[in-house]
Amino acid sequence: METVVRTRFAPSPTGYLHIGGARTALFNWLYARKHGGEFILRVEDTDKERNTEEARRAIFDSMNWLGLNDDEGPETGGEHGPYYQSQRDEIYNEWFAKLEEAGRVYEDEGAWRFRFERKPMVMQDMICGEVTVDYTDESNTPDMVVKRSDGSYVFHFVNVVDDLTMGITHVIRGDDHLMNTPKHLQLFEAFGVEPPKYAHLPLILNMDGSKMSKRDQGAAVGTYAPEGFLPEAVFNFISLLGWSPKDDSEIFSINEIVERFSLEGVNRSPGKFDIEKCAWVNQQHLLKLSAEEFAEAAKPFALEAFGELPENFTTIAASVQEKVSLLKEIPEAIEFFLKEDYVFAEDALAKLEKNALAKPLLAKLAEAFAGLTDWSEAKATIGATAKAEGAKPGQLMFPTRVALSGKAGGPDLGDILDILGKDESIRRVQRTLELLG
Repeated sequence: METVVRTRFAPSPTGYLHIGGARTALFNWLYARKHGGEFILRVEDTDKERNTEEARRAIFDSMNWLGLNDDEGPETGGEHGPYYQSQRDEIYNEWFAKLEEAGRVYEDEGAWRFRFERKPMVMQDMICGEVTVDYTDESNTPDMVVKRSDGSYVFHFVNVVDDLTMGITHVIRGDDHLMNTPKHLQLFEAFGVEPPKYAHLPLILNMDGSKMSKRDQGAAVGTYAPEGFLPEAVFNFISLLGWSPKDDSEIFSINEIVERFSLEGVNRSPGKFDIEKCAWVNQQHLLKLSAEEFAEAAKPFALEAFGELPENFTTIAASVQEKVSLLKEIPEAIEFFLKEDYVFAEDALAKLEKNALAKPLLAKLAEAFAGLTDWSEAKATIGATAKAEGAKPGQLMFPTRVALSGKAGGPDLGDILDILGKDESIRRVQRTLELLG
């Protein structure tokens, strides 16, 4: 019978979910889903002084937002619990007793040390290849403490016992843990148990090559939703930090990433974190949404800005779908539709004031608009009016855009005219003429 793949993510609730932790969780989740396996969430909460309920909640919320659902964990339950290390002392005591019986631990100034076997440890890492650490020289690899003098157990011991008792088959973690693995392998040997397979992920660096710190923009997963990122876009972006498919494509649904993911596709060199690239990935995902889906995603941001929304909000939002990278940009992009006293951008208005043709052409356009019986011809009327006055269509297009929106850029002029309608479009042109004096 084939072994079921079981991976895990084991955060410490001492702060928010960092992008590096999210990448580790995501790769473990992907590997489990790819192989029809199980993804386990457990919490390393033995650092009582630094653990907080707020941090635990922030980590869980961020994982839920990204769609990293666990098959076993603190809130899901399961037969290998408890899933908090702080509740597993009985289990740790039991396995510590096995080391005592085997003569593999000894007391040293109140603490207990694990007696290493003095030999080279060779491990096959699924990403880094063969790694050897020589334990023959005790001076540079002293026996490690597994139980402190206060009776608490150290990370290396509880980590191995948890993986062993939870049936973890693959440990996928950051390569800052690479040199811990031989210690863990010695513990598995002492317990007489087959160890999991290990895969160590490369670091994530900033664009300038420096190591990402907790203060860097984009470091906290919890900051993405308020900025207007879609969870599936951030999932897509994080998956590309150190992994790439066999071709140059970059935009995937979550299902497509699961289908294509493999540890063979993980690079040995560090991933480069680029928040601008993340915004571009988000934009590509926004473009894939239907007008209704886009409006639904935009609604919380628009409601916060405007309090209430018009019946034609979906049409208004859809007009700027190609213009924004983040959902938080939507209120500013559509504000001119919703406010009769929309503000004119200074640079756009200055261009109109310098343009001697703007005022007379806009005056003619107001007349032409008033005479239209079929408003669907409004956009074509701009070019026709300009030509009739001996000007090029472009010489009236820009003044019309500024008159209707107060901006130099934005949605298609035809969309603006359709949404505003005849009376409001004429009123806006006349308002601009008054402003021009």
